Amino acid sequence: MRFEKINENKIRITLSHQDLEAKHIDFHSFMSSSLDSQDLFFDMLDEAEKQIGFVTKDYRIRIEAFAISEGDFIVTITRSLPEVIEKVPLKKKVKIKRKSPSPDNSTVVYYFSNLDDLFSFMEYAKQFRLPLERLAKSMFVYEYKNAFYFVLDGIFIEDNSLKIFFTAITEFASHVSCSPLFLSKLAECGKVLIKKAGIKKYIKNK
Repeated sequence: MRFEKINENKIRITLSHQDLEAKHIDFHSFMSSSLDSQDLFFDMLDEAEKQIGFVTKDYRIRIEAFAISEGDFIVTITRSLPEVIEKVPLKKKVKIKRKSPSPDNSTVVYYFSNLDDLFSFMEYAKQFRLPLERLAKSMFVYEYKNAFYFVLDGIFIEDNSLKIFFTAITEFASHVSCSPLFLSKLAECGKVLIKKAGIKKYIKNK
C-alpha cells in the first residue's frame, strides 16, 4: 500500500492486487460490503495514521474506492469534523463509495493476471451458456506487459445477460479503467490474442 497526502483532510491510497491477496480478499469482496473489506478499510485508516499522521478519530470519514489499470485500486479518504462531536463508537462510522463497471458504459475492460484465469472464465461461460457474443459489438483479448485484457466495446445495454456477466467475471478478473489513453495503448502496444469470432467459436465448442 502506498499513502499520499493530498491536503490536510484528504489522502490517497494505492492498493495493489497483491495487497488484497495478502489479506485473502478477492475483487468481488473488496467491491462489496463484506466484513473482510470493512476490516481492510479500518486497517488502512490505522496505517494512514502511523505512516503519514492522518488522524480520523472524532471525524466523519468518506471513502471512495475504484479500480484502475494494471489491476490496482485507488482509495481516497476524506475526513470532516461533524458540527457536534458525539461519543465516538468503538468502530468509526464511515461512508464508503465504490465505483464498479456499469451496464451504462459502452466499453469495459477486464484484467486477467494469467491465461489460466482467462480460460477458466471462458470455461465457466461455456458451462453456464453465457452468451458472450451477444453482449457487445466487438470483443478483443490483448496481451500487454505480461497480463491479459478482455475488452468489450459497443455494449448492448438492453441485454439481460449483462448483470450475470458482470457478476461472473469478477470471480476471475478485475475491472480496470477504460480511458481513451489506455485503450489506445492496448491497441498500439498490445498483442491481439482472441477476437469476437474466436470467443464465439470457443463458447460454442462442446
